[in-house]
Amino acid sequence: QVQVVESGGGSVQAGGSLRLSCESSGYSGGNYNMAWFRQVPGKRREGVAAIVSGGGTTWYADSVKGRFTISRDNAKKMLYLQMNSLQPEDTAMYYCALSRSYRGMWYEESAFQIWGQGTQVTVSS
Repeated sequence: QVQVVESGGGSVQAGGSLRLSCESSGYSGGNYNMAWFRQVPGKRREGVAAIVSGGGTTWYADSVKGRFTISRDNAKKMLYLQMNSLQPEDTAMYYCALSRSYRGMWYEESAFQIWGQGTQVTVSS
């Protein structure tokens, strides 16, 4: 059974940094496109960053470009999100997601079938 588990969330002051990690398991023989999403209570989940299976192509939401970096270590089945210059508006539950197959845009929410439980990021001003 394919699973993803996030870690690394926490509380930080504005301008600070956090690094989220996501460990995937339950599969072998290949890799999958993966992504980070976030959600604030009462709002839709939004894409933050995504990366293709080989790591050569990435996508970022405009709101995080230049501040967040997505990366992966396929040998360890790990996905990362380095978040710098954090702002209060970055406060959200952050979710790791894995795409086993997709139609349409590879980085959109509908492309991802496996989701973690989330890790909370809180940024205070």
